[in-house]
Amino acid sequence: MRMILPPLKERRSVDRRLSSFFRDYKPSDFNKAISALCKFYDLKMPRVEWYEYIDWGKTAGKTYENGQIYLVHPENWKRGRKYKSERKWINTVYHELGHYIFWADAETKADNFAFRIVRGLNNHHK
Repeated sequence: MRMILPPLKERRSVDRRLSSFFRDYKPSDFNKAISALCKFYDLKMPRVEWYEYIDWGKTAGKTYENGQIYLVHPENWKRGRKYKSERKWINTVYHELGHYIFWADAETKADNFAFRIVRGLNNHHK
């Protein structure tokens, strides 16, 4: 399956903004990251709701057909998850965005999107 992704430079920018949001909780960082991806795919911004936990702590995110995304807020993620890493949270955000972008065959494509969007990010030059 061929998947069209934003250029590496843009993906790094999105990743930096999500990392910044994870550390500082500034909503503008999260909104700019998501809007950059939505602009690339020519989609409207999804409605994102923040939760302390979803499904009694078993789920980190959930995407619905109407474009609504539920995510565990980073503040709660750090406090209550078994794996409290920033990278796990960011990959969860990418996974849920994969559901939003590629609704058909949702689970496979969301996993694939989350995997591919971070490829090449860790060896970047500033």
